[in-house]
Amino acid sequence: MKITFYGHNTLLIEIEEIKVLIDPFISGNPLSKEKIDVNTIKADYILLTHAHEDHVLDAETIAKTNNATIVSNYEIAMHYQNKGIEVHPMNHGGNWDFEFGKVKYVTAIHTSSFADGTYGGQPGGFIIEGEHKNIYIAGDTALTMDMKLIPLSTKLDLAILPIGDNFTMGVDDAIIASDFVACDKVLGVHYDTFGYIEIDHDVAKRKFFEKNKDLMLLEIGGSISL
Repeated sequence: MKITFYGHNTLLIEIEEIKVLIDPFISGNPLSKEKIDVNTIKADYILLTHAHEDHVLDAETIAKTNNATIVSNYEIAMHYQNKGIEVHPMNHGGNWDFEFGKVKYVTAIHTSSFADGTYGGQPGGFIIEGEHKNIYIAGDTALTMDMKLIPLSTKLDLAILPIGDNFTMGVDDAIIASDFVACDKVLGVHYDTFGYIEIDHDVAKRKFFEKNKDLMLLEIGGSISL
């Protein structure tokens, strides 16, 4: 399993030959739009955690270019189905076996609406089990006790957590979240894109290190393999 960071909460996860794109927000991201060409991104599936523009801006374009399937909550799925895009609707607590592995849609505490104010259903995160590796994509969320349910059914190899604060949990709560999900290997997302969520990288890494945890902050376009 290879994970490439495209900025903000946008990730490309390659599981065998299948490409799974998470929350595509590139053309409107000042940190990534000059580095990543939306038109060259290949995706078989696009997973959307919620409807905010900084998570779905490029979803329609990439889905139509690649004939990709969008996976999200029911309301978001229907929004894109009405645009002629193939979708797979899910809701909290539900699992589905896709060709790349099993996906579970889990709780997130946030808000969710499209840029025009249209209701985007309830936000969520994803647990993906593929290639004998299990990852948790929290999406935009506060720290929540529901995270403690995850290790009761899934042993995680990586937790992908927002750390920018203000709109989501910050570094300190993300450390607690990593305890809740029983995973000390964390990939940080949702930071630096806007002034509200700029962080001190060295301080963030040090705080995780002091708790015997590994926080990875990738450069845009950078990758890790599990």
